Amino acid sequence: MENRRRGNGAMNTHSGWWRSWPVPLTVAVLSACCGTGSGAPTRDAWPMFRGGPGLEGVAPGRLEAALALRWSVKTQGPVKSSAAIANGQVFIGSGDSHVHALSLKDGTRRWTFKTGDAVDSAPLVLGGRVYAGSNDGVLYALDDATGALQWKYPTGDKIVGGPNWVRSPDGRATWILVGSYDFKLHCVDAATGKSNWVYESSNYINGTPAVADGKSVFGGCDAMLHVVSLADGRSVRQIAGGAYIGGSAALAGGRAYFGQMENEFLCVDLAQGTNAWTYRDRNFPYVSSPALTPDRVLFGGRDKRLHCVGRADGRPHWTFTTRGQVDSSPVVCGDKVVVGSGDGRLYLVSLAQGKELWSFEIGEAIESSPAVAGNTVVIGSDDGGVYAFGPAAVPPR
Repeated sequence: MENRRRGNGAMNTHSGWWRSWPVPLTVAVLSACCGTGSGAPTRDAWPMFRGGPGLEGVAPGRLEAALALRWSVKTQGPVKSSAAIANGQVFIGSGDSHVHALSLKDGTRRWTFKTGDAVDSAPLVLGGRVYAGSNDGVLYALDDATGALQWKYPTGDKIVGGPNWVRSPDGRATWILVGSYDFKLHCVDAATGKSNWVYESSNYINGTPAVADGKSVFGGCDAMLHVVSLADGRSVRQIAGGAYIGGSAALAGGRAYFGQMENEFLCVDLAQGTNAWTYRDRNFPYVSSPALTPDRVLFGGRDKRLHCVGRADGRPHWTFTTRGQVDSSPVVCGDKVVVGSGDGRLYLVSLAQGKELWSFEIGEAIESSPAVAGNTVVIGSDDGGVYAFGPAAVPPR
């Protein structure tokens, strides 16, 4: 059990001891200058966890109603990391303590980079570099073409959430944001790896900090939603969340959407600092991070189901049942939703009705979340594999 810092509220999103932990929660929210540009998803790129800085989990383009396995590559450890896709390459971490770069076309290995511990964090690809955190507590910046180390930034404990990015207030620099189990949100310069500021919460930070509309949101174990200025790292507001947050929040329209460990999924109004709505169904936690469409929110639950609710009011539209807990975070692409399950299957589900369209049995649990680019879905599995799926029939060129 991880409890190397203060208190007894330790939390590891990849082990099961805390699944019924009864203590309340915290999330963190930041006020910032937010950049736009190459860090957002396109038809051919998925450059970071959940696709873009707002962590909305929506991919441009469309997916076929049936997919086929295009390639698979085995690593030497479980793949809980989620992939980033850019420039025809797939970047993903593994429990074998490496960041792997693979060809999106056929899975050919381009390079690997060894860290000091498992890489469960999802990489960020931006400006010719790959930024990835490791359980060794270090944020690494690597050349995306060669894997050569550009710099490394040590935190005080392991990094399990993915990095995000913003523009500096003067617009002249790019800043990388990452949370750590040292209780801190770190803001470092993308070019040099030097610290701009550090904001300290009161417990572990698990997820990727989301960024949108001048704000960012991160969740953790201290049961508060922290609003922090990204310009200087100062606290602006704290909002009670109700229980530990195991996943990442998504931001859109001035609201934050997230699940927590006391069996609730919440929507919080950031300007008012109030709860807009709460969804509660069965007594199972929500670790999956949500996907947001203009009118719906989709997220997995440890009740073995994928949930779809109204974005305005949290009222249920449908649920889709799998055979294992759904910690994987769904991605919406056109009229379809793709998500992994602890039952070892990857599912393709209709957005309108929640009906299964297709599934593929990998066999081992899937905690990784899908990355979608170029009509291809890439996902990792606890069996150590990285899998790529594309259209079942490729039309002739």
